[in-house]
Amino acid sequence: MIKYFSLFLLSLVGLSACEDDIKLDGDFVETAVVYGLLDQADSIHFVKITRAFIGPGSALDNALIPDSSYFDQVEATVSEVVGGQVIRTWELKDTLVQDKDTNGVFYGPEQKVYYFKTLPTGPLDAIQTSTNPLMSSLKPTATYRFKAIINGGEFEVSGETELVHGITSPAISQNFTFKFANDPGIYIPSAVTISNTGNAYIASAHLDVLFNEHQGATKTEKSFRWKLGEANVEPFNSRAFTASGQTFFDLVKANATSDPTIDKRTFQGLRIIITGGAEDLYNYMAVNKPSSSLAQSKPTYTNLNVTNGKRVVGIFSSRQTVTYYKPFYTSPQQAYIRAIDKKTTRELCTGPITGNLLFCSNHPGDNVVGQEESFACN
Repeated sequence: MIKYFSLFLLSLVGLSACEDDIKLDGDFVETAVVYGLLDQADSIHFVKITRAFIGPGSALDNALIPDSSYFDQVEATVSEVVGGQVIRTWELKDTLVQDKDTNGVFYGPEQKVYYFKTLPTGPLDAIQTSTNPLMSSLKPTATYRFKAIINGGEFEVSGETELVHGITSPAISQNFTFKFANDPGIYIPSAVTISNTGNAYIASAHLDVLFNEHQGATKTEKSFRWKLGEANVEPFNSRAFTASGQTFFDLVKANATSDPTIDKRTFQGLRIIITGGAEDLYNYMAVNKPSSSLAQSKPTYTNLNVTNGKRVVGIFSSRQTVTYYKPFYTSPQQAYIRAIDKKTTRELCTGPITGNLLFCSNHPGDNVVGQEESFACN
């Protein structure tokens, strides 16, 4: 069988040697690739505009050439529309981002992106105004239209999005306290619940954990980001993301510096980051998530339009990011406020996972003169 199979392969090689070269690139349709997500909490709004490339030689080699991915000329704008009327229009500028990973398929570390600037919104979507109208915050209730004129009018790409608004969480209230331990070695979960009173269709939650490492008079700030999850969420509904108690202590241990010269560590606080994504973004992510079936062909999804018979892929959509820093304590006068409760603090300082990391508590409630806790710094 092996002998006959080898002869069969050799016959195919002989036949292919007699054929003319086959041209694989065919008729190429110019394709724009556009990705933009507006977020009223941002001060710089980026849109990436590139082109699909084709040329002789290896596609991997072409991907490493910056000129293969850029149009000769791009004139891009974003307009703010309220009640059908254009209120403001920004002309996007181009810049080079410097931190692209050079280990990937595409060129780096520099890549061109387009951007415009505004003031970020304040708490509860409060709009910050400026004497320069273009610098005032994006309006959560407005619609934003994107337009790019490619190569001096060869074709145009356009799209529009409403801003995501109305996401919040009980965890960002001043009196909310995270509880990760009950009794020594007994861990309990806390939850970050996202309330969606607006138009988000997908949500995610993260926690930044902050602590200090002390070496004599030198203090080094340490932090790490903990992804709690991502899930679908319907408008006017809520979604809870669980923060495991044991995972909290495991992550603190994993992110502590291994250095015998450290005298002590002190917990600083938690930063809560919740994000809601628009329906278009949810649809785009759903279509492009990895397939688990044998049939790997997928439909394409974009909310962008293009003229003159060209193609476009990508998305112009929005998200809302709410960030809230919850300090371990605010002041001696507010000792009842704390990011993590006393049992969690005790477990951090003395428990089996992190007890050997020299954590101590500098919270005023744990350092009352004459009533200091055993794990208090003083």
